[in-house]
Amino acid sequence: MHIKYWLPSLLFIAAQAQALDEVTVALAIPPAVHDGAPYAAAEELGLFKEQNLSVKLLVFQGAGALLPQVASKRVTFGYPVSEPVISSYFNGKNPLPLRYFYNGTPSQTMEYTVLADSPIKTLSDLKGKKIGVGSLTWGTIPGSRAALREAGLEPGKNVEFVAVGSLGSGFQVLRSKQVDALNFNSSWGDIFEFTGTKIRRIAYPDVFQETPGNGFIAHIDTFTQQPDLIRRFGRAYTEAQYVCEINPDFCVRAFWRQHPESKPADADGKGLSDARTLLIRRLERTLYRADGTRRVPGEYDVAVIRRAINAMAAAGEYPRGDVPVERIFSNQFVSAFNDFDKNALRSKAEAAK
Repeated sequence: MHIKYWLPSLLFIAAQAQALDEVTVALAIPPAVHDGAPYAAAEELGLFKEQNLSVKLLVFQGAGALLPQVASKRVTFGYPVSEPVISSYFNGKNPLPLRYFYNGTPSQTMEYTVLADSPIKTLSDLKGKKIGVGSLTWGTIPGSRAALREAGLEPGKNVEFVAVGSLGSGFQVLRSKQVDALNFNSSWGDIFEFTGTKIRRIAYPDVFQETPGNGFIAHIDTFTQQPDLIRRFGRAYTEAQYVCEINPDFCVRAFWRQHPESKPADADGKGLSDARTLLIRRLERTLYRADGTRRVPGEYDVAVIRRAINAMAAAGEYPRGDVPVERIFSNQFVSAFNDFDKNALRSKAEAAK
């Protein structure tokens, strides 16, 4: 009798213990191979599952649509740029109840792109020109304006932003010279080059080169109520980047398996070579500094962020520079993100197909 009555309860308890924690991640743009491959690798190698997680990616139209989803706890984590969150501290109301926990793009990814035969060679040469951006609501535009002001220009007066759409549509607008430059991220610049177009890249001023871009963000309640959820997700994501650094071909193919519409016709030739290059370049920019030293994955450099915010204030994009940076960017869980057996993971990565 005791076995009859207790067995179903024990089975239920066992099932509960094995249930995965569901995590939703809000993205501002659809993932591509250079930024989506780590998620695919984590899924295929069971890295999320090993951390007792079931992860689902959701795409929203920009940071403006994404942030309310995290602030209202309708999604677990988001991956937005930092400017809109910082700006919420200047609106005279309560700032967004959000905090970054993982520095996903620790160096500046945005740049200005012109055709190789363009006379434009510096930021100041953009005076009187039109600059193409995906949308005029992009969260990167405040930083773009600040970069131009640092070069002595005044957006809206002697230089103009024009919405041209993303990737291919923007590339075509520049090729046809309807705009003089594009303000896209460096990986999109790589893709543009792969189309056969020769381009010149113009970097942001040095003060903005270490400005963090996209990062993982959570509601402040998650920090206190579910800190281990943050630790486990960040660890799996760090492991996935490590896997992709060791075996980029596996990560590319894993992304294509999960996103078959993105797989090129020449998936074993130039298509694979280009995708591998895109992924490797993104990982190099993310995992290493310009001098070649390795970064601590996920870590924020608070001093650098302060300097960049002060530069944004000096450029008129922020009303002041005295922002409580530690309330916005956290390194609380960084040591946990990097707490895994790298030798064991290397063996798993090298064997992955």
